[in-house]
Amino acid sequence: MLIDALLAALPADRVVRDPDVVAKYQHDEAEWAPYAAPVAVVRPRTALEVQAVVRACLDHDTAVVTRGAGTGLSGGANATDGCVVLALEGMNAIKEIDPLERYAVVEPGVVNDDLRAACAEHGLWYPPDPASSPWSTIGGNVATNAGGLCCVKYGVTRDYVLGMQIVTGTGDLVRLGRKTAKGVAGYDLAGLMVGSEGTLGVITEITVKLRPLQDPQRTVAGYFDSIVDAGRAVSAVAAAGLTPSALELVDKQCLIAVDAWKKMGLSVEANVVLLGRIDTAGVVGDQEAEKMLSCFDEAGATWSAVSTDQEEADALFAARRLAYPAMERLGPVLTEDVCVPKRAVPEMLARIEQIGIAHETTIANIAHAGDGNLHPLLITPRDDEAARARAQAAFADIIDAALELGGTVTGEHGVGLLKMDGLAQELDPVVLGMHRAVKNALDPGGIMNPGKIFS
Repeated sequence: MLIDALLAALPADRVVRDPDVVAKYQHDEAEWAPYAAPVAVVRPRTALEVQAVVRACLDHDTAVVTRGAGTGLSGGANATDGCVVLALEGMNAIKEIDPLERYAVVEPGVVNDDLRAACAEHGLWYPPDPASSPWSTIGGNVATNAGGLCCVKYGVTRDYVLGMQIVTGTGDLVRLGRKTAKGVAGYDLAGLMVGSEGTLGVITEITVKLRPLQDPQRTVAGYFDSIVDAGRAVSAVAAAGLTPSALELVDKQCLIAVDAWKKMGLSVEANVVLLGRIDTAGVVGDQEAEKMLSCFDEAGATWSAVSTDQEEADALFAARRLAYPAMERLGPVLTEDVCVPKRAVPEMLARIEQIGIAHETTIANIAHAGDGNLHPLLITPRDDEAARARAQAAFADIIDAALELGGTVTGEHGVGLLKMDGLAQELDPVVLGMHRAVKNALDPGGIMNPGKIFS
């Protein structure tokens, strides 16, 4: 029996079967993504313990669903019937920070902000910063190729992963990638693991590259009457040749929800707020901030300014990070994650508005607007099945619109369960077949997070 095999291979406290505890590990934060009951939750502390779990599951033909903090928004970490949930939050050591070579070696359960704080003590910076950075883990960030607020200038998680240790779908413990600044030996198998959502193996250690600490930032805020005007400002910033360190959109519904929850004293007389940041040093940075300000004004901003109050600027960005959980307190929220070319941002935002009206669905908006990654939040009353059906239809229409405009179904949340149909639309059937071939080669037993990304 599988449980006997797990208990024989692991310390007894690693295997959890208490129904109340197991229930907490059944799903991530994706609204309405299906999940089932696992046979057990295993909380390993070492790579060898992970390997023992995978080998036991192979022997007993049992699925392995790996999860970090459970903050995902696509259902990628949702349990399948009778699976083992492999919860890696206890593997949370920062093993090494090398200031000369500028890399860090961490276990998958390290929280993003904890790594950033540890690096800062060495004058270094780990740039990827999803809005969930105070609680999401590096392993989960790697599994979904998470982005964040500053990725418009500094890139996403994939751009910072040098190498990793994994347990493969065949139960082998191997290292992929490198620690050197350069290296082109063989296929980029480490890169293949980034964004694989636990379907190819279990990541047990990650080596990430670091940058020097970010220069001080100037914050530029703009208020707009319409979300389309704010979208025009985003396109104008790109057309002006500016590369901000952040360019975030948040609408009034989200700011009101955050203020009602956290009592931050936000008082914004605008339907939509754009928050830009420039971290270029010196006079050039001052000029870029003024140029961004002009872009906002020319696009129809009702008010704009380069902030002279750092506390106020930080509060607005904190509100942006809190927008999703604040809206979630009001009722079920189905979160989109489409990404379109920057020139298409105004059109995509207009289509989102039209889709909300057509399906009688309230849609609030937050976005990593600077790189076209939009997060419409589809809000429904609790226990209203008709509203749920309308929201799901709107969700599908938003995906269709993004693809029509040359975009992609997910910019950073991953495919998981919610975007499987969208991925099938986006990818050529031959390319989808290539994905399946890779999956079959690296996970011949089909035990690694089955039924996710594609069937």
